[in-house]
Amino acid sequence: MNTDDLSWQAHNFGGLHPRKVDLLLEHGRLDLMIRAAEERGEWFCAERAAQELSRTGAFGRAVEVVEPFAALGWRPALWAKANVLLRAGRTDEALDLVRPDEEGRTSEYVCRDFAELLVTAGRVDEAIDLLVPHLGRWRRIRSVLVEITEGQGRDERVLELIAPHAETARQALEKSRWASGDEEVLVLQARMLERMNRADEAIRILGTDIAVKRYGTQNTLTAYAELLSRHGRLDDLRELATGEHAHTVLDIFAGALRDYGRADEAETVMREAIAADDWVGYRAWLSVTLLRDGRLDDAIAVAEPGFSWYDCSNLLAPLVHPLFDRPEELLYLLDHPLTVPHHDHEEFQHWWRAFALAGLGRAEEALAVVEAHPDPFNDPRLVKAGLLGTAGHLARAEAELRDLGTVKAREDLFEVLVRQGRAAEAVTTHPTVTEQRAAGATAVPVPLREDGYSTEPPF
Repeated sequence: MNTDDLSWQAHNFGGLHPRKVDLLLEHGRLDLMIRAAEERGEWFCAERAAQELSRTGAFGRAVEVVEPFAALGWRPALWAKANVLLRAGRTDEALDLVRPDEEGRTSEYVCRDFAELLVTAGRVDEAIDLLVPHLGRWRRIRSVLVEITEGQGRDERVLELIAPHAETARQALEKSRWASGDEEVLVLQARMLERMNRADEAIRILGTDIAVKRYGTQNTLTAYAELLSRHGRLDDLRELATGEHAHTVLDIFAGALRDYGRADEAETVMREAIAADDWVGYRAWLSVTLLRDGRLDDAIAVAEPGFSWYDCSNLLAPLVHPLFDRPEELLYLLDHPLTVPHHDHEEFQHWWRAFALAGLGRAEEALAVVEAHPDPFNDPRLVKAGLLGTAGHLARAEAELRDLGTVKAREDLFEVLVRQGRAAEAVTTHPTVTEQRAAGATAVPVPLREDGYSTEPPF
């Protein structure tokens, strides 16, 4: 074990992936997690084991688990150890372990992390003092200041620190809507006023900024709409949402109507918007909302016009992904006459169909999909093993993966063995970090598309 291997693990989710570590814990195998940390240098096992041991009050054992990693001076391990010490009541020792030096105090990230630790230790004023010198340099630090002080009785002081930066941003925005990259501080100021029970003042101030177009991005507009929603200002929100800002905030208005028990009115508002301006965002919101209400046919009907678009990811994928654990409905969606394969989602339909069939226990039909359409799959044999596992045919899945014998196959074999009650064998069989690195592998299970959705179902 060395810091290079540890950094690779953290960056690539290498070794035993956190999801696999959680699976071990779900099966009551904390002992295997500890052993893997000690014998194989598995960082995610060590981190999760320390958290679980701390939760049960076994602080000494938790420190022992992370100590070999911390002894290397690796920063994530030092912070993990500090958190254990803090939970054990050894506050000064915890803070001293990760207290930033002069160079560290110039780093936004070091100061952010240490400030959060100080607040956890009850040293809120120290945390604020640490962040103050950075408020004018790093925008993110202002957000951190607001986040970590919530409920700490320091709202007056935080508001005083935020206000000058808000005024500076307003002055810049008055000259040009694109002159300042600091407009998020306007939202932070409103947030502080709101949590100090001064919501009317927050609405008035931020509303003025919106009215005079003293903002540059939609984030400020969205924050104002959400503020109105939280405080029941539906008339003001309706006015905002039915004007030039409809594409940005009409969904917030419709959501507010639902929150206040006016679901039928919310649906009418969105259907009228679609009739007047057939924008994909309106259809996406309404179709997903109908799906949540259990109205799958209605959801399909709303989204269907977009299924044949060149980029249909905003309408089809949001219906598919909530149904991954409802395979019968997923298959119904895929077989619906309105759901047509087109352009960039035809190949994904093969994934989805195979997964739905496997989820229904129809393993042979699922395998037949892969055999008929092998091109979308990087490694059809891995996919077949995943489908067999999803269908509950664990012995067949195991045989397929053992026969394949690659690093990736051994990674996939882990869950199959755990599900069969063979967790110790699963850990032993799983490739080491060294083997993964040599194979150029990562344990990140599935790449994401630009729209944020996985290209593959969760086998």
